Amino acid sequence: QVQLVESGGVLVQTGGSLRLSCAASGNAFSIKTMGWYRQAPEKQREFVAIITNAGAATYRDSVKGRFTVSRDYAKNTVYLQMGRLSPEDTAVYYCYAVTNKSHWGKGTLVTVSS
Repeated sequence: QVQLVESGGVLVQTGGSLRLSCAASGNAFSIKTMGWYRQAPEKQREFVAIITNAGAATYRDSVKGRFTVSRDYAKNTVYLQMGRLSPEDTAVYYCYAVTNKSHWGKGTLVTVSS
């Protein structure tokens, strides 16, 4: 089993920056891909960014050029550096990891004030 714990969610102003972190424990050595999803109020959970063990990153279109996903393989940690934040980025951000199945963190709330 893999446990994921997110941190870094706070209230930030429009145009600001923020970095989220997610630390994996348990059978973290078996993780193939890590990344982030988000769920805004009254909306479905949506893909944000993922990064493979090879370092290949994929982003949803609306965050390209503003968000950067990265991993510290030694620390089993994935990061999401977010910039030029807007109120549309307000959501609970969930860490995601894939082994032979999917694993989810409990989420961290990011609120962007207008």
